[in-house]
Amino acid sequence: MTYEAFYEPAGAGRFAATPATAGPWDPAAQHAGPPSALLARALAAHEAVDGQLLSRVTVDILRPVPVAELTLRVRTLRAGRRVTLVEGIAEAGGQEVLHARGWRIIAPAEPTPATPDDGPAVPGPDSGTEPELWATAHTDGYLSSMQWRVVSGAFAEPGPARVWARPRIPLVPDEPVRPAELALLVADSGSGVSARLDLARWLFVNVDLTVTLHRPPRGEWLLLDSATTIGPHGSGLAASRLADLDGTVGEALQTLVVAPR
Repeated sequence: MTYEAFYEPAGAGRFAATPATAGPWDPAAQHAGPPSALLARALAAHEAVDGQLLSRVTVDILRPVPVAELTLRVRTLRAGRRVTLVEGIAEAGGQEVLHARGWRIIAPAEPTPATPDDGPAVPGPDSGTEPELWATAHTDGYLSSMQWRVVSGAFAEPGPARVWARPRIPLVPDEPVRPAELALLVADSGSGVSARLDLARWLFVNVDLTVTLHRPPRGEWLLLDSATTIGPHGSGLAASRLADLDGTVGEALQTLVVAPR
């Protein structure tokens, strides 16, 4: 089923989540990508300063986010001409579900010297294949609202993966998905595409998501070049290089809690 957008504006900082936001494990709970992207949208727009770009966003996931109406509250923690720190909170049903902080950094009139991209070259999405999804996944939600192209690795098999993704629908109606929003929308899938354990036996969920961009991604597609590392004490880390068709744009990190089902 195709939906018009991930969210419908409901006025006064409120957004009604559509079924397109539903994650792969519970149709009543959102994948963290869409609400993180919605917060990025709010952080970029709040008391905006001309020329500032959202360069880092950290999202703490306090509890599962229901497929329901979200209320966003945003405030400026540190205002400035060169840098601004903004904080956002998403609430559902009277409970805070996500906290986010974002640094906006000014883009100077004269471009700064850019370092060479030392990330590995990866074939584009046209060379990728449709993924084989997990047998038990709920697919009529976020998974089907995104287009996926697997270059290496596999969704349903453990190990690192390189996967291109782009949204089939906008975040909110009649708006393009902006670069930082695209990064947050896609980056939360890094731990899923690079899963290292059998999903039938192990639970591994991220408690946060940090995305740092050294430049805004260009175009519709974003690459997840992801790998997961798991320690012996119930914690793990999913690290993803983010890239567009022109090269690396940033990185994403997710802290994982790992436990037997």
